[in-house]
Amino acid sequence: MEVRNYETVFIVTPVLNESQVQETVEKFTQVLKENSAAIVSTEAWGLRKLAYPIQKKSTGYYFCLSYTGEGNIVDVLELAFRRDERIIRFLTTVLDKHAVEYNNRRRNGEMNQQKAAKETEAVAQ
Repeated sequence: MEVRNYETVFIVTPVLNESQVQETVEKFTQVLKENSAAIVSTEAWGLRKLAYPIQKKSTGYYFCLSYTGEGNIVDVLELAFRRDERIIRFLTTVLDKHAVEYNNRRRNGEMNQQKAAKETEAVAQ
């Protein structure tokens, strides 16, 4: 099978404490590692307000996992999400080469450097 780049955003229930949330994230990174996926990055977006209540909750801890693997890895990960009651919602997307490049630049901080250079140039003129 072909190795592809994936990105999964999931929301963890807000009733957990910080250690339980980290334990939940580690569980899913371990699921990926056990199924021969290479984790590119794990981002914690923090506690955010939901657009609409889900399971009578108005906030949730957002996390983003970027990884590479074969197509069956998504099925395995999403099955683990469905079986875990701590997960409110999840969404997995396949990244094309442009999205992978954009994510790498964003993680390296190149996006803000270009914006700051343009602002500095505008002020100088």
